[in-house]
Amino acid sequence: MNATRDLFPLVGVDVALFCVDDGRLQVLLVKRAEEPAAKQWALPGGILKPHLDNSLEAAARRVLAHKVSVELPLVEEVCTFSGPDRDPRGWSISVLFYALLPRDKVNALVRNKVEALEWVGASAPGHRLAFDHAQHLTTSVQKLRAKVDAGKLPLHLLPEKFTLTQLQRTIEAILGRELDKSSFRRQLKSSSDVVELDEYERGAQRPAQLFRASDGFTF
Repeated sequence: MNATRDLFPLVGVDVALFCVDDGRLQVLLVKRAEEPAAKQWALPGGILKPHLDNSLEAAARRVLAHKVSVELPLVEEVCTFSGPDRDPRGWSISVLFYALLPRDKVNALVRNKVEALEWVGASAPGHRLAFDHAQHLTTSVQKLRAKVDAGKLPLHLLPEKFTLTQLQRTIEAILGRELDKSSFRRQLKSSSDVVELDEYERGAQRPAQLFRASDGFTF
């Protein structure tokens, strides 16, 4: 084996791209067009290209740029997977990220070097995933839930202007359980992450006030 190759294992990034739609936390899967694992479903991913990527996050954003035609508001590192057996091409390192896509942007997708794209339930994707991506997905969902359970607001999943009901439903979709409306609204009163707008969304019932994320909001 080439001694230089021994010093440089295969380094890649994989991304769990989440959205909330139809009341469910969903993740984007791609059907791979090329070997290894051709015709199999997987998380979007790619190999680090040092001449193009000045960081692993930059690599993750580049990989997603081939699948999603909008600028993603959040890409966050989750953890690293490594080993000699996780990829048939040899000893490999994969840095896992998750990304959040606003609900009103879920159709802004393009296809490149994949046979198909599909939004599936994050907890029950309905496909056997290639490589160790089932573990990737489980780990990503756990980290996202932990942050939201600790009180972080997943505002990056919402449109620029949203109602408190939309925010509550998004959090419920991530956590997989219902929240008490009164308790939820009381907790939000002490939050500086959301800003009241003098605008309302009209619906079948009385108009609902709109909100936006505060300037400089971080998840």
